[in-house]
Amino acid sequence: MNQPRLKKVYQESVVNELKKQFSLKNTHQIPSLSKIVINIGLSEAKDNIKVLDIASAELASITGQKPLVCRAKKSVSNFKLRQGMPIGIKVTLRNAMMYEFLDRLINVAIPRIRDFRGIEPNGFDGQGNFNLGLTEQYIFPEISIEKSDKARGMNITIVTTAKKDEQAKSLLEALGMPFKKRDNK
Repeated sequence: MNQPRLKKVYQESVVNELKKQFSLKNTHQIPSLSKIVINIGLSEAKDNIKVLDIASAELASITGQKPLVCRAKKSVSNFKLRQGMPIGIKVTLRNAMMYEFLDRLINVAIPRIRDFRGIEPNGFDGQGNFNLGLTEQYIFPEISIEKSDKARGMNITIVTTAKKDEQAKSLLEALGMPFKKRDNK
């Protein structure tokens, strides 16, 4: 299997750019991608179990990997939730599949968002990880609107080796993430 395009870009240009920008001496200090986790919450799965199959098939077609079913750890009577009921699905991507997914997310899916003016840069958690919430899965070209039952949101967490949010933001910008530009007025 050949190397993903985004990984090649990272190794050839982004590494040198980040090394100069943060004046790092050791190559192991340069921020890199660690993993990408995609979550879909399925609260309606407690009433209709077929929702779980449809959402799993959609997430598998988006990521190329079979999702893991997340189950309730505790029973909560107010939500009519029993311990062990399926409440969501998740996929953890690493290495080549992670770079392929991020490449498709940045260059294909994000430009298809309606009225898109850039991603809000306030999704960083303080430790160099970025969280991105999407409202519908239809922005991915792998999903057929006719076969899907409804629009589902998802949370995408991009985990980096950066220690600070500033380094993680520079890494993602260098990889092509379209953040909103702040106006200093």
